Amino acid sequence: MEFKTRQSERKDTLNLVDYVVLSTSGQPLDRGMARTLNISEKGILLETHLPFEKGQELILTIGLKNNLFEYKGKIAHAEKQDNDAFAYGVEFIEMRDDGLTILREFLKTFNEKRS
Repeated sequence: MEFKTRQSERKDTLNLVDYVVLSTSGQPLDRGMARTLNISEKGILLETHLPFEKGQELILTIGLKNNLFEYKGKIAHAEKQDNDAFAYGVEFIEMRDDGLTILREFLKTFNEKRS
C-alpha cells in the first residue's frame, strides 16, 4: 500500500470515536465505535474491526480534552492490521470553525506536553 507524504504533522493519540457511516446521498446507514491512532489538522488514522470502502464518508465525534470535536471525513486509505482490525486514514472534508479551534488547541497542548 502506498502512502503520500504528510501535509501536516500527525500526533499519536488514543481516543474513542463515535462514527456514523453515510450513504452516497448523505443518509445515515450505520453507527459504531473506533479508536484514534494519530491525528493532525488534515486527518486522522482510525482503527476499527469493520471494513469500509475507499471514499466512504463518515461523520465522526471525538472527545478531545473536555470538548467534543465533530467532523465529516472520507476514507483516503486502508491497511489491514495484525490484530484483524483495519487502520483507516480519514481525510477531513468538513468541520465547523469551532471544531478546528478545538483540534488546534488539542494539538498545541499535546505538543507542549511532549516538549
